[in-house]
Amino acid sequence: MKITITPQALSWFKKDWGFAHGDFVRFFVRYGGGTSLHTSYSMGVMKADPKEIAVSVLADDITFFFEQDDLWFVEGKNMKVDFDAEKEEITFHFD
Repeated sequence: MKITITPQALSWFKKDWGFAHGDFVRFFVRYGGGTSLHTSYSMGVMKADPKEIAVSVLADDITFFFEQDDLWFVEGKNMKVDFDAEKEEITFHFD
């Protein structure tokens, strides 16, 4: 499993969320909504100190990660985090 953060998504996280060098940003499973992987679950994002990192990527000294407990959600798929400028929101793509 690999996480990719596009430059557009990174810029949006820094500008709108205020994430900065040294921060840890957790991707987690939320009940409700849906994705191409699961119809009843969606992705959540929050600034959080890691407990048990399963997979992570460093982008501009910001660590984006999944905890071990949430790894089931991506089922071994790669995840690309991007920004949709038209909708002004983060998007998640799985392959």
